Amino acid sequence: METEQVDVIVVGAGLAGIGAGVHLKKHCPEKRYVILESREAMGGTWDLFRYPGIRSDSDMHTLGYNFKPWIAEKAIAEGPAILDYIHETADEYGIHEHIRYKHKVQSASWDSNAALWTLQVEDGDGQTKTLSSQFLLTCAGYYRYEKGYTPAFAGREDFQGDILHPQQWPEDFDYSGKRVVVIGSGATAVTLVPAMADKASHVVMLQRSPTYLVSRPFKDSFANFLRKVLPDSWAYGLTRWRNTLFQHYIYRRSRSHPRHLRKKLLDRVRKEMGPNYDVDTHFKPNYNPWDQRLCLVPDSDFFASLRSGKSSVVTDQIERFTANGILLKSGQELEADVIVTATGLDMSLMGDITFAVDDKPINFAETWTYKGLMYSGVPNLVNTFGYINASYTLRSDITAEYFCRMIKEADAQGKRQVTPNLRDIDKTMEPYPWIKEFSSGYMQRVMHLFPKQAEQSPWRNTQNYLKDRKDFKRDRFNDGALTFSNP
Repeated sequence: METEQVDVIVVGAGLAGIGAGVHLKKHCPEKRYVILESREAMGGTWDLFRYPGIRSDSDMHTLGYNFKPWIAEKAIAEGPAILDYIHETADEYGIHEHIRYKHKVQSASWDSNAALWTLQVEDGDGQTKTLSSQFLLTCAGYYRYEKGYTPAFAGREDFQGDILHPQQWPEDFDYSGKRVVVIGSGATAVTLVPAMADKASHVVMLQRSPTYLVSRPFKDSFANFLRKVLPDSWAYGLTRWRNTLFQHYIYRRSRSHPRHLRKKLLDRVRKEMGPNYDVDTHFKPNYNPWDQRLCLVPDSDFFASLRSGKSSVVTDQIERFTANGILLKSGQELEADVIVTATGLDMSLMGDITFAVDDKPINFAETWTYKGLMYSGVPNLVNTFGYINASYTLRSDITAEYFCRMIKEADAQGKRQVTPNLRDIDKTMEPYPWIKEFSSGYMQRVMHLFPKQAEQSPWRNTQNYLKDRKDFKRDRFNDGALTFSNP
């Protein structure tokens, strides 16, 4: 079988993958690269998810690319607007010609003698193709596209209505006048409830435990003012820094003064819902802020829906599904025509690709993360994984820039292999989970599959954009851990 060889392969044509293509064009224009996308369209999350109200869970001035200003009025953007932004980027920078759709990577094997990655790829016709490259950048996201996470509910087969997961929302599904129960309390549930409440007869958000909610305007008045008096790039840059610093400040406060931040967040909810609402039961989590993600409520739409009576919150545990709805542990039965299981994502590591180095399979749980983007003992592989405490694209941008810097440094040294290797002083490091201080179930279910991290650099996944930005852009490569070599 003939092998097609390029310089760089990027896996995934979502927000991060399209951004990576632009960075390669800007910083490594002489390199030949392809983007392999398993689906039939670009956009990743923003093309896949079609449930009512789909929107960003952070502002677009930080979720947007560092090289392309977000100029729409709404800072909290709907899914179609974000997808348009990704397509505009691909058009503007000529990325389309590099994308191979319906190309799902099955395996990737590194050959140290040739200093090449060889990928087995299944195309849309079910045929296997072989591609090779010197460098590999994975931008496949962190969840499985095939299905979301749904717990095993007793009596599920007894329910006579429709059961939907937001990740597989049917096109043109009509829920007009129907009783809807949304199971979950995260960003998806908080988005679905007000979006569905206008057409449904009533929507109940059924949660096992509460989540911290914070309201912000759909439109950023500061950003929109700056755009009137400054060029778009200046206005975007200033807004991006302002919002990034604010995100960083809130996260640091959650670590240093969790009780104070907890009180402020709950006081805001009490102000939204009024003195007679049982905030402690329905909106007071049993963990500190940013032990899980804060949920964004644009223009208080979720709270307005509750106040109007179109929707409600029930905090209880599920005993079983029944023919007519859901029986709760308390004995209450919620009647429903539609049940939406907004119960989270099924995470995966690098698109579930099987990796090997010199025919030896890689168990990433046995490796150490290098700066949160490479793996000890694995050459020429960089993985993109966004922040859990800030916008995804903040990290995908600087990861792609670091990747390009690394390629240029290898060329400058006349080397073909770049490998993070443990030094003697590193071999007694105490291991920590790849993500610390984050208790969300979708993370905890898979942390045992991810690499380890340590307290000392460079074997850390800092989850700190300001530090990473400085390190990725300015740190020299001769740290003793990153080895440049030839076969």
